[in-house]
Amino acid sequence: MRFKFAALFACLAMPAAAQTLNVATGGAFTSMDPHYHNLTPNNVLTSYVFEPLLRFDPHYQPEPSLAVSWKAIDDKTWEFKLRPGVTFQDGTPFTADDVAFTYARIPQLLNSPSSFNFAVKPITSVEIVDSMTIRLHSAVSLPLLPYNLSNVRIISRKHGENAGTPDYNTMKAAIGTGPFRLVDVAVGDHATFERNESWWDTKPAWAKVNYRSIPNDASRNAALQSGDVDIIDAVPTRDVADLSKNPKLEIASMAGQRLIYLGVDSGRAQSPFVTDHDGKPLAKNPLQDVRVRRALSLAINRAGIKDRIMDGFSAPTGQLMPVGASGYEPSLPPDAYDPEQAKTLLADVGYKDGFGITLHGPNNRYVNDSKIAEAIAQMWTRIGIKTTVDTMPSATFFSRAVKAEFSIRVTGWASDTGEASSNLTELVASSAPEKGRGAVFDPSRYANPKIDEIIERSLSIVDTPAREAVYREAERMAMPDYPVIPLHHQVNVFAMRKGLAFHMRMQEGIRAWDVVPK
Repeated sequence: MRFKFAALFACLAMPAAAQTLNVATGGAFTSMDPHYHNLTPNNVLTSYVFEPLLRFDPHYQPEPSLAVSWKAIDDKTWEFKLRPGVTFQDGTPFTADDVAFTYARIPQLLNSPSSFNFAVKPITSVEIVDSMTIRLHSAVSLPLLPYNLSNVRIISRKHGENAGTPDYNTMKAAIGTGPFRLVDVAVGDHATFERNESWWDTKPAWAKVNYRSIPNDASRNAALQSGDVDIIDAVPTRDVADLSKNPKLEIASMAGQRLIYLGVDSGRAQSPFVTDHDGKPLAKNPLQDVRVRRALSLAINRAGIKDRIMDGFSAPTGQLMPVGASGYEPSLPPDAYDPEQAKTLLADVGYKDGFGITLHGPNNRYVNDSKIAEAIAQMWTRIGIKTTVDTMPSATFFSRAVKAEFSIRVTGWASDTGEASSNLTELVASSAPEKGRGAVFDPSRYANPKIDEIIERSLSIVDTPAREAVYREAERMAMPDYPVIPLHHQVNVFAMRKGLAFHMRMQEGIRAWDVVPK
């Protein structure tokens, strides 16, 4: 039986007395525009205000939200029946026209660091049957469309027409249908929400939510221990034991789908941060050779990172999806730590003495991200690759990564759909903006036409077991070529004051409607 939001609220929601929940998140959010940047901290933040047609339940299955039902009319047409009686937070009725306006807007956001085009670009036309019925047409079969649209939040034409991202960041256009209304925001720092008393679903327990971004781990922990906040995410793994000893706090953890990996500039003939040992640029980019990419992978002690940096809260991997997820391929274990084999491979390619490289990454986005970068740099230096580490705040990192400024970087990705399609299309497939996919946000310039063909075929298969078999085929072909270098899948760790119950999901982030007083 699928887990239902309404059922949870009906059983556990408190009486509608004034209640405030104080949340601190480790991920810095960059916008209140729900379409600007497909980034988990942004998606969690904007979900307080905006809703999709379908939403994911805690097990990553689509369930009704602004649409009450959906069905395939034929191989190339999906029909959605919309929820009647829903209004935006200013009282404007929600209709099919708002859905059509939303899906037309997304491709127009040309400066998006990471677009939602993957979800809407394959839609060739939007047919408004009536105010509560919409049909989406495509040139090919789109069996995953309900999954993909669960990521796209609906805005109103009334407030969205002629509105740009700044209008959402200043609250002018930030008016949705969701469980909370936005009453204050400073992008990247904090947001304040008040319960939307006209929300169509069962109301959350909290009349007010103070939502803060505290990227510094020590500061976030201190805010919880002092009582300034009630619940935090991205708990540093090294602090779990100490926090567990505090009688006023509780720890909760759950395996997630966040892949931490190395994005590799394998497509360019020259790469900006690859040098000889004197710091002079190399005429040829060694990362183009799969043997060099494999050597880099073999030189990484993933088990050591798990034990000594992640304190056991990670799952070393050699592929895109975690164990048990759709698309996981059992024949692809993580590379064993083998620095001697790594040295041999480098020598075979002509880099017996190694070379120089800079490893970039964020220092406030993923669990222990800067420490992971430092550890890898030490491991690579031992095999002759003189490695410099340059980490920075995530906002700076992502703005530079999208412009392909780096040679190799520590970064992360979590499936948009809970299965392998978005990982394959965004991290492995060659860039295809006309189809709304490819390594646009993570521009490695990796391309393999044979793998592209397999991925393309998988996206049109209606039968789920058959589609998953093709996902695994794509992984078996792609991963030995190291389009990315997988490190591990994160375990989501949260801490909260006693007296709260937190209904976790595989997705990251803290949603106030998942937190209820015991």
